Amino acid sequence: MGKDTKIKINSNYPSVTDLRTKAQRKIPKFAFEYLDGGCNEDVNLHKNTSEIREVELLPYYWSKHTGSNMKTELFGHTYDAPFGIAPVGLQGLIWPNAPEILAKAAFEHNIPFVLSTVTTSSIERVAEITEGQAWFQLYHPTENRLRDDIINRAASAGCPVLVILCDVPTFGFRPRDIRNGLAMPPKMSVKNLVQILGKPEWAVKTLINGQPNFETLKPYMPKNLDLRQLGKFMDETFSGRLNEEKIKPIRDMWKGKLVLKGVANEADAEKAIRLGLDGIIVSNHGGRQLDAGESTIKPLTRIAKKYGDQITVMMDSGLRSGPDVARTLARGAKFTFMGRSFMYGVAALGNEGGNHTISLLKTELQQVMEQICCEEVKDFPNHLIHD
Repeated sequence: MGKDTKIKINSNYPSVTDLRTKAQRKIPKFAFEYLDGGCNEDVNLHKNTSEIREVELLPYYWSKHTGSNMKTELFGHTYDAPFGIAPVGLQGLIWPNAPEILAKAAFEHNIPFVLSTVTTSSIERVAEITEGQAWFQLYHPTENRLRDDIINRAASAGCPVLVILCDVPTFGFRPRDIRNGLAMPPKMSVKNLVQILGKPEWAVKTLINGQPNFETLKPYMPKNLDLRQLGKFMDETFSGRLNEEKIKPIRDMWKGKLVLKGVANEADAEKAIRLGLDGIIVSNHGGRQLDAGESTIKPLTRIAKKYGDQITVMMDSGLRSGPDVARTLARGAKFTFMGRSFMYGVAALGNEGGNHTISLLKTELQQVMEQICCEEVKDFPNHLIHD
């Protein structure tokens, strides 16, 4: 951990947009649309990124500049860059072994990787890859027994940070996923099988690696569930609606850092502080839950200004590039996370996708810092051009 990782970029894909285009060509349509889409009419999906990009930065070209340093201290650990890999469900559907590929790359580059409860690798496997450095994101179970067992597994695996999710009280209404049979309960159609046959590399690698499963949840699932039974199991096992009474026992039992993800207003940020949480991630689930909501950069700006000195304020949703990270840090975030950008990288480039995408984002962010004469990540707000 923390070794000098070689920055190596495939010159054929010098932007996340290039990776997205390549990913779309390499994986079945239903898998790409699951990754790429938002909810309802995708209004908030697009607004997330476009409103981040309205933020402008001020360069100081005559300043004395001794170099720019991306290293960022977060929860007692110094990371090599102020961004991490956000939790994404069903990563193995997008590309076989995707969570392992990304966890390994994050570890080598010394950035945080957050494992989702509902992705396709287990807590224990990812902890092994990252030497216990991966964070874990918990979907709240309906049963306390299951909640406690999953949390204890994360603690035993050495996870330093537990992220609890508060922005999925219901499943988002996602028309593409419904058409593609990926809603709950999911179903595989002839159309999907035709799409798979059209992507032979994805099909062969999926065949070799086996059908993706919810690996962390395997100990709790009845064997040989069909797709309809799986949907019923997920619906009965998890309750996404959080409140203070559900969070208090988690705070009491979790000895590491505790972060609330999905905060979208000042009132929820204030509750998180009152409950003794260590951090919040301002997020709207990548625009996948509420199309009529705000973009993330707007509440981030207000929350960071009001509570940034009382709790660690981070943000995900809508960031796609190094300049996007810079803009978000200038608005007051202490750290940022991205999900789709990294998944595009893995879908496009397989085993090399994690290293390539992290290297690309580091290179872009370093260029912005040098250009505006920003020496430390904490100095980004000094370069904000205010509205």
